[in-house]
Amino acid sequence: MKPAKLRELNTQELRQKEDDLRKEIFNLRFQAARGDIQNPKRIKTIKKDIARVLTIITQQATTAKTANGQTSTGKATNNQTATTQRLQG
Repeated sequence: MKPAKLRELNTQELRQKEDDLRKEIFNLRFQAARGDIQNPKRIKTIKKDIARVLTIITQQATTAKTANGQTSTGKATNNQTATTQRLQG
C-alpha cells in the first residue's frame, strides 16, 4: 500500500490495517509451511506494509506531541517552561 494513502487514515484505522495485515501474514506463513502458497513474495510485501503502517503511526504521534508543545522526549519546550516559571513565581 502506498504511504500517501496510509497518511490519509487516522490512528484507529491504521491500527485496524495493521491488525488485518498481521492476520494476512499469519495465513500466508501457514500456507508457506504447507507448501500451498501461490505468491511467496507476498509475505515480504506484507512485512513492508506493516512497517509502513507502524512508521506512519509513530510519525502521527510525534506530530501530535509537537503540536501540543512537547518535544520528542516528552519535555516541555523552553518557552513553556519560562512561562510556567513566571506564572508560579
